[in-house]
Amino acid sequence: MTAKSKNKKLPGPEKKPGRRLRLQPSDREKLIVEEAIRFFAEVGFEGRTRDLAKRLGVTQPLLYRYFPNKESLIERVYQEVYLGRLKPEWTSLILDRSLPLSKRLHTFYTEYQSAVSNYEWVRIFMFSGLRDVGINERYLAVLEERILNPICSELRAEHNFPDILQIPISTEEMEMVWSLHGQFFYRAVRKWIYNLPTPDDLTETLTYDINSYLEMAPRFLEKKLGAKK
Repeated sequence: MTAKSKNKKLPGPEKKPGRRLRLQPSDREKLIVEEAIRFFAEVGFEGRTRDLAKRLGVTQPLLYRYFPNKESLIERVYQEVYLGRLKPEWTSLILDRSLPLSKRLHTFYTEYQSAVSNYEWVRIFMFSGLRDVGINERYLAVLEERILNPICSELRAEHNFPDILQIPISTEEMEMVWSLHGQFFYRAVRKWIYNLPTPDDLTETLTYDINSYLEMAPRFLEKKLGAKK
């Protein structure tokens, strides 16, 4: 055996070229939506889909295979961030008369505050209002239907005032419940927009806000609606 043949390496296993990880369409769509939520929360709705595709490491044509235009992507973000976090069981909770209304409201707002007081929810909501992409109006209309109208109805029931089907909710009555609800949103804005500190434990603050509403709103209703049933 010659020195040359002695030093010759035996052939090893054949190396196959590396493959790019291929995601299932449903997984790819989920990844796009998750990154779009972060993207719009950071840069607002002026952000370009070209830049979003770059962040995802995909081409813009591939992005458009899942969402044919920016509007359809924004619609999906709305469904995920807003309607997806507005739990149907919250309406049932508010309407559950086996519990005192104060207990129902405290449970609801504890859960609601946890669901919406985060970076993406607050910043996308603010950017939507500035850009007028329609998220705010649609979400607030759903919120009135599922949450605020039921609260007004249950407050009347607890104090034996006429039902909202007999006497519709007045503008002033709705404004009072919006004042209650707005406390929770404003605290989230202070934290995620103004970068101001907010308490970690809001239990006492929740109790104060709810009790203030439950004390003052019936006084207004008595003047507005007259005698109880």
